[in-house]
Amino acid sequence: MADQGGSQHGIARTSRVRTDEQRQRDLDRIAKYRDLEGQMRALADAGDYARPDLLALTSRLLRLNPEYYTIWNARRRCLISGSFSRPSPGSSCLTACSSTSRTATTAASSTTSSSSSSAATPPAPASQTAGTTGTTTENPAAAEQNTSQPQPDPADAEARDLATIQSELSFTIPLLLESPKCYWIWSYRQWILEQAISRLAPSRARRVWEEELGLASKMLGKDRRNFHAWGYRRHLVARLESPDLAGSSLTEPEFAYTDKMIATDLSNFSAWHRRSRLIPRLLEERGADDEARRAFFDYELTQIGEALNVGPEDQSLWYYHQFLISSLTTPATHPAAAMTSSLSQQERVEYLSREIAEIKELLDDYGDVKLVYEALFEYTRALCEMEGREATVGERGDLERWLGRLRKLDPMRRGRWEDLRRECGLSAE
Repeated sequence: MADQGGSQHGIARTSRVRTDEQRQRDLDRIAKYRDLEGQMRALADAGDYARPDLLALTSRLLRLNPEYYTIWNARRRCLISGSFSRPSPGSSCLTACSSTSRTATTAASSTTSSSSSSAATPPAPASQTAGTTGTTTENPAAAEQNTSQPQPDPADAEARDLATIQSELSFTIPLLLESPKCYWIWSYRQWILEQAISRLAPSRARRVWEEELGLASKMLGKDRRNFHAWGYRRHLVARLESPDLAGSSLTEPEFAYTDKMIATDLSNFSAWHRRSRLIPRLLEERGADDEARRAFFDYELTQIGEALNVGPEDQSLWYYHQFLISSLTTPATHPAAAMTSSLSQQERVEYLSREIAEIKELLDDYGDVKLVYEALFEYTRALCEMEGREATVGERGDLERWLGRLRKLDPMRRGRWEDLRRECGLSAE
């Protein structure tokens, strides 16, 4: 049994005793949930996904439990079968989704078995006609009758599809606000947006995606470190840049967005990471020459240096600093080489020596921050390797002293510190 006097992540553990009334309320909610699930499965077993009451049931269930991914799949089928004006080219992907109907699965299996054992010649592909739900019919007479029916006005159909898409996006917003890290909600929104590309005119589809990018910005404003929202934003930008949406590069505004997010929160690892990935494209699209690239590198070093002066205990800042330093130590293979490809070996050594000197100054005010010692240890070893030499007597003394501090500041990793000591041939304390 867990110790109630302990703590987890700094939060004291307390016992939770429920009253009889609270237990009864929980039982009532469970009974209601199971009843809704039973109703939905009964309708799904009938295979009529076009029924409005089935779509309504998925709404009620998902508001209670957005993690129930099978219900999201059922909702997709409801839209394709009823709400949308016509099947889209991408709707066939639903055949791979997990079925919510055991009866339908069994029936499909039986049909496949009987067809494979039949000696009858299958109909030619030309005789198969798309049905109203994206399936095919093998009855030419029925197909001819369907084509004789009045066809809906394409403008009306597109308006109906747009209304459905907007309604579905609105439906998921309260769920996202309550469960911002639920994979299935983000996945469903992506699927809905893809329907906009398949069903709407390109200009109208692009407006839908642009509005979604605005929503992603609002979500990140609410939780700046939500990696789901960051990944979703990257997906939105990639699609907005694609030919499907008549897109062009968004590198400049995205880079400016990282500036904004970093200014709001220096600890935003996702913003620093996004920035590092955009730099090669940014310099390429700007047509930056060697001088401009070097000036860009100097600016980034200055910016991260100022941030480290404020918060040297922040690991996010050190990760980005390591990204920049790696462009000096491994220029041929590192993405950041776009900034430093024109530097000579001597210039690289000078840059690294200057960074080591500036980091040493942090020890005057932050002598108990282990990340500072780790950076000094790593960068000094890298400097010796760049110059193809052994550490000097002074550098060995520094390495031994820094390693000693690391042992005291982080005794839980004593095995790592001992391995580093042996690798560098340093004396044991």
